[in-house]
Amino acid sequence: MLAPTRAMASDHYPPLMQIWQRLRHDKEGLKADYAERHALMTKIGKREAYQRILADFNSRPNGADLVFLCRACYGGVVRFRRRDGHMSTPVGIHRPMPPVHFATRVDLWHERTLGCQFRELDFALAMSQAGRNDLIYCDPPYQDTQRILYGAQTFSLARLFDEIAACKARGARVVLSIDGTKRSGRTLCDVRIPPGLFEHEAFIAIGRSMLKRFQMDGRTLEAHEVSDRLLLTYDPAADA
Repeated sequence: MLAPTRAMASDHYPPLMQIWQRLRHDKEGLKADYAERHALMTKIGKREAYQRILADFNSRPNGADLVFLCRACYGGVVRFRRRDGHMSTPVGIHRPMPPVHFATRVDLWHERTLGCQFRELDFALAMSQAGRNDLIYCDPPYQDTQRILYGAQTFSLARLFDEIAACKARGARVVLSIDGTKRSGRTLCDVRIPPGLFEHEAFIAIGRSMLKRFQMDGRTLEAHEVSDRLLLTYDPAADA
């Protein structure tokens, strides 16, 4: 089980960090917020409740609405329109997780993250706090598939590479996950990696494409296995 004794996690999107901060400091409140929205769905119907919660979120973005929308939206794909920043994903065909199961997951993640701070920070500011032998994990919006997700429209991968280089120069270790392969290995995603920045590369199979599942509406996905590309600024074999 991954449960660091000392760590910091950050993101620049306030509603997302509100979820994690609530998990850390008020897990019962997080459970109650989810249960309240789930009860609304039972009272007035899934579609009507989803539309009401989505409208509330788009008028006032907040973590309490977002955590329910993530469980209730179609395919779990949280899309945002470029023109107004509003979440645009329709309601899913499934029934969202019951509150009792959500509460169990909250308890598990609360225990795992007791040693972690959650801060709303730009990635460059967060990474600047890492020193020699600290480990940084970067999970940016993927360039090939995630342009429609929150924050992805203006994200600069080149800026991230600059920060990774600065961290490497002062002895911090960086792991980056980014687009790997799609179409069951037939296509290598075209991500321009600065030469010499990373010392090790691996491809991690992660199953069938989330976005293809959303787009193909039940059709077979055997031809759409995907993998992540994991890049390290250090050689893990040297520590073995």
